[in-house]
Amino acid sequence: MSHNEHSELTDVKGNRLIVRYTPNERTNHWITAISFVLLALSGLAMFHPAMSFLYFVLGGGQWTRILHPFLGCVMFISFLILALRFWHHNYLDKADIQWMKQMGDVLNNREDKLPAIGKYNAGQKLLFFTMVVCLVLLLLSGIVIWRRYFSFYFPIGLIRLSAVVHAAAATVLIIGIIVHVYAALWVKGSIGAMTRGTVTYGWARKHHPNWFREIIGK
Repeated sequence: MSHNEHSELTDVKGNRLIVRYTPNERTNHWITAISFVLLALSGLAMFHPAMSFLYFVLGGGQWTRILHPFLGCVMFISFLILALRFWHHNYLDKADIQWMKQMGDVLNNREDKLPAIGKYNAGQKLLFFTMVVCLVLLLLSGIVIWRRYFSFYFPIGLIRLSAVVHAAAATVLIIGIIVHVYAALWVKGSIGAMTRGTVTYGWARKHHPNWFREIIGK
């Protein structure tokens, strides 16, 4: 996209806009997000009797046990497409190591003191790889404990271990997503980027200067 094409995009206040996420990327993200919420709630319902009231999310206990694994497959495939799309933006570099060392500046919003970053900061990159690991563990352990189709192929010891791995990976993933949502709310404009697909020149220059220069250079 040329500089001129970017200049034509403006919001109601006349601020120039940059495309951060295409419609396809946003759809992909929201399919992953919605399936995650349904999986987290239905998974908690099956995990402990105190949370059994959450069975209503997928239409009761029987439907939850049927639909939860299939929804898991939907989320895994959707996230896999997302991961392949954004993989090249998530390599850690020297600037990311320095960014992590300056966590005090990060938490106190002193962005002017931080090293210039690309499309994603180190926190976003670490969360990305945490999600990749968790999703792979959830898929593999989920297949082992999927009673209807697969669990009879495996010894009981492996099924029990897989149930523990599944619960642990789900816990880490849920915590990671809570952090992800909190960070998106904290950095004003992030939610808009994933709903509208665009960010202002000022937002891009402030939060992701290297990415901003790369885009404008194109």
